[in-house]
Amino acid sequence: MKNNKGVPLRGQVALITGGAKGIGLAMARELAADGCNLVLAGRDERALAKAGSELEQQVGVLTRACDVRDSISVQELIAAIEGKFHGLDILINNAGIGHENSSVADLAPETWRNVIDTNLTGMFLVTHFALALMKPGGVIVNNLSIAAKRVFPGSSAYNASKHGALGFTNTLREELREKGIRMIALLPGATNTAIWKTMWPDAPRKRMINPETVAKGVLSAIKLPAESTVEELVLVPSTGVL
Repeated sequence: MKNNKGVPLRGQVALITGGAKGIGLAMARELAADGCNLVLAGRDERALAKAGSELEQQVGVLTRACDVRDSISVQELIAAIEGKFHGLDILINNAGIGHENSSVADLAPETWRNVIDTNLTGMFLVTHFALALMKPGGVIVNNLSIAAKRVFPGSSAYNASKHGALGFTNTLREELREKGIRMIALLPGATNTAIWKTMWPDAPRKRMINPETVAKGVLSAIKLPAESTVEELVLVPSTGVL
């Protein structure tokens, strides 16, 4: 694979939540091709093992089962990273879930809580504890979805979680400027991943962008020289779907 030009990532360490599937795995592959060591976290232990087996042929890899909704689980993840790699250069908050199309009147409260806890609170928890391992020159990428700026009827919990995550991301960017840690908001449009099985089973997958396309955009943004940054990376299908 031909790597992007820019700041070399060889020897750096990246944590990707939800890193064993979809956009997360695509980003892991791009980073590994550039020599970046990886920490892949998620709830699907079988998928983590498969991804780890593939990527450890190129770089150092730590796979760890983690529920981002649970502060103890997140703290154990961060402790494992410190034990193996002694620090963290790149954090990619990618873990996220959707829910079946449902009006506010019909949406189950437990579904609301699960989506908010995963997509918003989980992003806070991972970032909160990971910052202790990050130094100037580090990069945080929050995968927000284009839903952070748009509204899709029937997706109230998902929309709310992503709008909230954008507010969190923008706040974090201002807090981290003086520390020299860059904050990138990733807003992909319709991307061909498994989330559509839940949110829109009949979605036109062929008209969507591929996870690999998103991953290449993210890698290019991460590899910019330290004196520059991409604050928002918006990638949408050229067809205009979603």
